[in-house]
Amino acid sequence: MNAKVLELWPELEWIQDENLREQTAKTWELALERSVLTVEDLQTIPFTLLVPVKVTFMAHKRAVVHIARDAGNKCNEFFKDDLPVNMDVVIAGAILADVGKLLEYVMVDGKSVQGSYGKYLRHPFSGVSIAEECGVPAEVCHIIATHAGEGDMVKRTTEAYLVHHADFMTFLPFKSRLQI
Repeated sequence: MNAKVLELWPELEWIQDENLREQTAKTWELALERSVLTVEDLQTIPFTLLVPVKVTFMAHKRAVVHIARDAGNKCNEFFKDDLPVNMDVVIAGAILADVGKLLEYVMVDGKSVQGSYGKYLRHPFSGVSIAEECGVPAEVCHIIATHAGEGDMVKRTTEAYLVHHADFMTFLPFKSRLQI
């Protein structure tokens, strides 16, 4: 496993299935190879281009992984066989949800902006493409494909709902919230 990817994603160790862990890491390695963004950029660029924020890409992404994992564990604890959650799928899906942003974004004058590739193919599409290239299974690619607004058009798995909501609960308050 690439040391830079493991430095970005210590949460990879939470994935019990060694093959899925390697596929998830390989997807990030390939995305980094193809991206103009560096590991350092990911630690400093804002996590979204939609609203001005100071929260970095990696701070947001890692928060999503932690929240999705905690939610999955609680579902398994309280709902057991009535709503089983595959934790490896949740964790891998949360780690990979925004991997396509590495192809969507470019740097202009030290700032991340959507590049021409990203205008044609948003990150859920490019993320699935890279993940499939690395052998990531369909149930994880489904999370990548459905974590954003594009997923509102299809039925989501339980794992995809958890990642989607973890992502949006850490985005929407930055975009629009009642402040009293």
